[in-house]
Amino acid sequence: MQHKALSTDASVWAALERDLRESLAGSVRFDEAHRAVYASDASNYRQVPIGVVVPKSLDEFVLGVEICRRHGAPVLTRGAGTSMNGQCVNVAVVFDLSRHCNQLLELDPVAGTALVEPGIVCDTLREAAEQHGLTFAPDPSTHSRCTLGGMIGNNSCGAHSVMAGKTLENVIALEVLTYDGERFWVGPTSDDELDQIIAAGGRKGEIYANLRALRDSEQERIRSRFPDIKRRVSGYNLDQLLPENDFNLARALVGTEGTCALTLRARVRLVKSPPKRVALILGFPDIYLAGDAVPEYTRFGPIAIEGLDRQIIRGLQARGLRAEEIALLPEGDAWVVLEFGADTAEDAIALAQSAASHFATRTTGPRPSSKLVTDAGMQKRIWLIRETGSSATQLSIEPGEPDPQVGWEDAAVDPARLGDYLRAFQSLVDRYGYKTSLFGHFGDGCVHSRITFKLSTYEGIQEWRAFTREAAELVVEYGGSLSGEHGDGQAKAEFLPIMFGPEVMAAMEQFKAIWDPENRLNPGKVVHANRMDENLRAGPEYKVVTLQTKIAFRSAEGDGMQRAVERCVGMGRCRTLKGNTMCPSYRATREERYSTRGRSRLFWEMLQGDVIKDGWKSESVKEALDTCLSCKGCRSDCPTHVDMATYKAEFLSHYYEGRRRPRQALFMGRIGDWAPVATRLPRLANIFTQTPVLRAISRRLAGIAADRNLPAFALQPFRKAFSTRKPDSSVQTQRRVILWVDTFAESFHPEIAHAAVEVLEHAGFSAELPPKKNLCCGRPLYDFGLLDLARAKLREVLDAVTPMLESGEAVGIVGLEPGCLSVFKDELLRQLPNDPRARMLASKVWLLPDFLHQHGYEPPRMDVDVLVHAHCHQKSIFGTAGETALLEKMGASWKLLDSGCCGMAGSFGFNPDHVELSMRIGEEVLLPAVRAAAADTVILTNGFSCREQIRQGAGREVKHFAELLQMAIRNVPAAGNPDECVGAEEADVAENAFPSSIAV
Repeated sequence: MQHKALSTDASVWAALERDLRESLAGSVRFDEAHRAVYASDASNYRQVPIGVVVPKSLDEFVLGVEICRRHGAPVLTRGAGTSMNGQCVNVAVVFDLSRHCNQLLELDPVAGTALVEPGIVCDTLREAAEQHGLTFAPDPSTHSRCTLGGMIGNNSCGAHSVMAGKTLENVIALEVLTYDGERFWVGPTSDDELDQIIAAGGRKGEIYANLRALRDSEQERIRSRFPDIKRRVSGYNLDQLLPENDFNLARALVGTEGTCALTLRARVRLVKSPPKRVALILGFPDIYLAGDAVPEYTRFGPIAIEGLDRQIIRGLQARGLRAEEIALLPEGDAWVVLEFGADTAEDAIALAQSAASHFATRTTGPRPSSKLVTDAGMQKRIWLIRETGSSATQLSIEPGEPDPQVGWEDAAVDPARLGDYLRAFQSLVDRYGYKTSLFGHFGDGCVHSRITFKLSTYEGIQEWRAFTREAAELVVEYGGSLSGEHGDGQAKAEFLPIMFGPEVMAAMEQFKAIWDPENRLNPGKVVHANRMDENLRAGPEYKVVTLQTKIAFRSAEGDGMQRAVERCVGMGRCRTLKGNTMCPSYRATREERYSTRGRSRLFWEMLQGDVIKDGWKSESVKEALDTCLSCKGCRSDCPTHVDMATYKAEFLSHYYEGRRRPRQALFMGRIGDWAPVATRLPRLANIFTQTPVLRAISRRLAGIAADRNLPAFALQPFRKAFSTRKPDSSVQTQRRVILWVDTFAESFHPEIAHAAVEVLEHAGFSAELPPKKNLCCGRPLYDFGLLDLARAKLREVLDAVTPMLESGEAVGIVGLEPGCLSVFKDELLRQLPNDPRARMLASKVWLLPDFLHQHGYEPPRMDVDVLVHAHCHQKSIFGTAGETALLEKMGASWKLLDSGCCGMAGSFGFNPDHVELSMRIGEEVLLPAVRAAAADTVILTNGFSCREQIRQGAGREVKHFAELLQMAIRNVPAAGNPDECVGAEEADVAENAFPSSIAV
């Protein structure tokens, strides 16, 4: 069928944009930033869209499609954008349904069904269902961010498909929209219903009549050419038109990748969720023997059967990742995780033990090692290896070796023949000189692989094409499907004739034409497909850019900022809505360009200079980075450890060359310079920052939000009081440490530093200060790109403290503010990578609780309830193990909030442009949890900005961990008056420690 060619006239798309804006206003985004961000997914492909629409409702979506139809514009719907085969990119108007069209409309626990909008996240539905002991069974590794609409488009599966099937088996009915505007529900259709629909006529009747005719003419070919395996995801589900499948148009449309009709609402099936689960891990000598045993696994009824080879583990180990999780694996060179579920833990364990006993006594094949994991936390950590391992190892660390790619990612074969298929597939990989990892859903015969295709040269692409053809032929030989989970998109579609034959492919083309005769829905995917080597994101024309950067970008995967930007492979974990830290700005806004991935895509496009042409001066990149809190959550939470805070600092350093920085850069960015000056006359400084009239003027001059309170200066800074302090003679101290007193503890909250001194003495250490006054780590400078000044301050620090450390005068540096201490662990090594003093210093820096725990400190017991919020940099760089261990030793009743970022993030939340976003982030978890805490609960956090957010957002007093330990030492009740616990010699210091009551 000949289709009308897509217009290349810019005026046509300008008229389209105008009409869309007239009807949909702020939902329309045709700017370069959005076009750049939506040009890529998690595949090898890139296609710049015509524009993006983020509809506020399904009605807006329907209207938007109608306007696109009037202009002949192609349409692509998109959820999380994590597709691996290119089906989420196109030269089309992209409708992102994930931000607004994401509601759970109904949940019927009796019927076991749910009615959802397409943008709802899989885990959102599953969490709601779990309240009734139910679940939506398909759970791909992206379950924390993938949407139901995307899962329906791809026919997604996941680890638990052995329990309840693919998305197809869990869809009951769909409300769909055709490109030409017809809107109706589809599902199983009896012969009588089919006759009635056709008799009623209209566009719907025409579609049904043509589909029945297609079925009647092609049903024998369909039965003979469709492989009889659970994971047949490739092609269109023409088999669902057959009488034995009730002419089920809903299931026929599942897996069509948005090429035939658009999903408006879906009624899906919910199944029982086993409340108790255990994991049995089996270790095999190799992955092939693990594959041979699939028929043995299934006889014991596991609800998940996942395989993993050594290559993923080696990749993680080479990068120093997931070491604790890997240590949980039993001996072997390949592993299979069998998950068992039941109503009781005893029944689940019994099932697992039965399987373990079988493999321990099997008479044919090797007897694998085994480990039974019953603890839910440990099980989650095991699954993390599987869910993040492939992404974390998608950049090569071998010099000159291509990066592993997703070009042949998820074929599926008959599970009973899996072992032999794996051997044949590895032989094929070896013959082409590639390297690969093998892992996947072994219970359904689905194999994932990351292969070192050479896509940067034309010769390498021809080799890739030849390999893919042979790989497709091999899969068909083993009764399989080219795609067993991720769909065809562009990567597989060209080779579908090998699997289905020309007649069935012609029937699939006819199926699309019945639904979308103008070929305007996601064209070039599945049928009438683009070649697999077109539209490559990093093919032979990819520009390799050498940049002169102020920060050293060095890693095991390679050096340079471009290589750092390439870390983002598009899997979108930064789009998760709960848990960990990443990405606070996305969670609060649901804007793709405010996610870590979105910003990474902007950097990628900036370096290529195609869509974003302004380089370091790009306003699009600057605007997206403006909402980045530099929380460093991505540095630890992202599987590939994208470090957006560092990219942001580097960008701003260039962006502001020749430009004036904002007022906040002088006031908040350089607080380490002017705060020591203000502390010389703290009462005068407080007049300007605390009295009503002058406070308003000061805020305006400094660029501080009117509804943010500035902290008051302490009447006596820490160093001045410390210089006259007499050590406690009753405490024996033998070892000395350098106490790093940051600007905030020195000038605003010296009571924290005083508490730390007392705690260190109680632990047997004497606190020393660096000999030079007013040293600063420079942390706030990075937020404004003041990298040269920050580097100079780090050199001053090295000059001052290195002699103390090298001489053995001090055993290390102990600090109180996680943001400041993280500079010495992270930025210091990037700013001065060739200075051996930097590495030495970084190895000797500790947060106070970590230092105490490492040195075996036993704090006094204290009966107290503690609610803990961990600073983002603490979680990313240091972790919370030391803190929680000491809380346990104290006997405290504590809870560590999974609260993400507080939203204040240094100076971020003080900026007038950021206050609303800052508070939205705080209100996600942290502030409601603090408000709900009992009055006598100690609210604990080590970050200055976190404490300010809680004080100003929830009206609660907050303690630093040093202060809590001090309370335990002095045996002060948690609800007592803090002043009562202070000795006479420190009374005036304590008076200054609570600036809310300072008299000016």
